Amino acid sequence: MNRVNAPVLPISRWRTPRLGVTGGIGSGKSTFAAMLAARGAVHIDADQIARGVTAAGGLAMAPIAAAFGQELIADDGGLQRERMRALAFADASARQRLEAIVHPLVGQATAERIAQAEQTGAALIVLDIPLLVESGRWSRQLDRVLVVDCSEATQIRRVVERSQLAPEAIERILATQATRQARRAVADMIIYNDTQDLERLRAHAVRIAAMFGL
Repeated sequence: MNRVNAPVLPISRWRTPRLGVTGGIGSGKSTFAAMLAARGAVHIDADQIARGVTAAGGLAMAPIAAAFGQELIADDGGLQRERMRALAFADASARQRLEAIVHPLVGQATAERIAQAEQTGAALIVLDIPLLVESGRWSRQLDRVLVVDCSEATQIRRVVERSQLAPEAIERILATQATRQARRAVADMIIYNDTQDLERLRAHAVRIAAMFGL
């Protein structure tokens, strides 16, 4: 069952309506956000921005090197992601220090992209935010929140297939994310995505886009 009872044209506090799309790892949220982009929305991907600021030459790399040392820096000058992931899962304080460096940079870049989208007259801005619930601040910058939801078993299976991570490693990732119940509690709209039926998911995207005039 899918809860998609948002009004047709939501009143926005901003020039362009903002829809936050979130979901746990492997839920299909980024696939769904891309489908909305195909209907004409501007898609701003927080994960993509985070990868950019932690790539070689990224704005986060100097403070990360200062905070964690050169052993967390890859040969190309970017973040040594596997080592950092292992450290963050083993040490909550390390994860918090990393987030304190990366999250403000992601927020700044996101604000810049929102401003650009508004200046170009975008009809809808889709903010693809994995940690929307966990951060506690994004909801204040959105008109509506849409959660793409599926069972944890489906999440694990999908991530194993696409990344070859061990199920135990994925379970550790899930343990750091908000629960399904917490995400659903903040949702204005919920799309259940336990199947691999992309056409069904696309039909939902068409329906949601139409609610915003796309």
